Amino acid sequence: MNAIEWIAVIAAVLVVVFGLGLLAFRGGRGRAAPRDVTGRRDEHIPGVGDDAAPPRDTPKRTIATVPLPDAPAAGGGTPTLDRPAPVAGRMGRLRERLARSGALGQGIVSLLSRSGIDDATWEEIEDSLIAADMGVAVAAQVVEDLRTAMAAQPGAAPRDLLRAELLALVNPGLDRSLAVEVPGRPAVVLVVGVNGTGKTTTTGKLARVLVAEDRDVVLGAADTFRAAAADQLQTWGDRVGVPVVRGPEGGDPASVGFEAVRTAIETEADVLLVDTAGRLHTKTGLMDELGKVKRVIEKQAPVDEVLLVLDATTGQNGMAQAKVFAEVVDVTGVVLTKLDGTAKGGIVASVQRELGVPVKLVGLGEGPDDLAPFDAEVFVDALLG
Repeated sequence: MNAIEWIAVIAAVLVVVFGLGLLAFRGGRGRAAPRDVTGRRDEHIPGVGDDAAPPRDTPKRTIATVPLPDAPAAGGGTPTLDRPAPVAGRMGRLRERLARSGALGQGIVSLLSRSGIDDATWEEIEDSLIAADMGVAVAAQVVEDLRTAMAAQPGAAPRDLLRAELLALVNPGLDRSLAVEVPGRPAVVLVVGVNGTGKTTTTGKLARVLVAEDRDVVLGAADTFRAAAADQLQTWGDRVGVPVVRGPEGGDPASVGFEAVRTAIETEADVLLVDTAGRLHTKTGLMDELGKVKRVIEKQAPVDEVLLVLDATTGQNGMAQAKVFAEVVDVTGVVLTKLDGTAKGGIVASVQRELGVPVKLVGLGEGPDDLAPFDAEVFVDALLG
């Protein structure tokens, strides 16, 4: 074999060796996923950028294994509890917050102060009231009453006349007290409403209001469908030392309510607050379920208060929702959230007129103590600016 043939053979051998090495290298990177002892192929090998999700067969964590917010380390001391702010005077904060957004009454007073008010001006006043979410019927009634009052009292200050009309609408004489004093057993308060109105936050803030009044409170986390709803309520409870009764995620909310009542009775609590899952008023099945929660709770104790949480910024769109809830669970009071920073305070008059129940609490902001018992006179003065 001559030199040329030897060179050709060596070259061929090198090509074969190189090719085998390359195949082995690629096979190591792209080989099939390893099998376990049962011969089952793993579904997926995580790579860079994959979500670090636990396997589907990982047991769900229970209340015993989930670390609570701000819980002390093992062997540590008692956690420091929040001291809720006093309830008295909270409504006073609303005046400056509504003033920043341009109070409803300022514009109407300027219109009423014109010399020789014509029909066009009255229409403008009515439009302002409708824009403030009073509703067409309520706005028309206010305009009619104002015209009558101005004709009967030509020398009266327009601001005083408007204040009297708004006060009559909001009705300071309504009983706005919460039914949280029941002799011999805990008072039971059910918190209901559509998605996104702030029910869980309102429940937590209401717990702080009651703690500030030196009441013993138990929280029931009956919103078992929204992710982390129970954890959110647990956080509110932990901050003021209030126990929270909760169940498994996706569990039966009625059973949580039942257990919460039992716990409140056994611990001789003053008040039980039960947070429920948000639901659209058009979903008949979910509304029926809410009725079931109330019925199951009442097997042990009557429901003393049903608070409907409404978002003040939704205006008249919230009225249809409110009516359906009132039919299903006999609403006894309304909580208006997100009332700060908006001049649309007419929703207070609308909801009371439509439901026949008072606004009992209002949300003034995002702070933990920005929930206040509703005061009609302070509210009207805030609207007037």
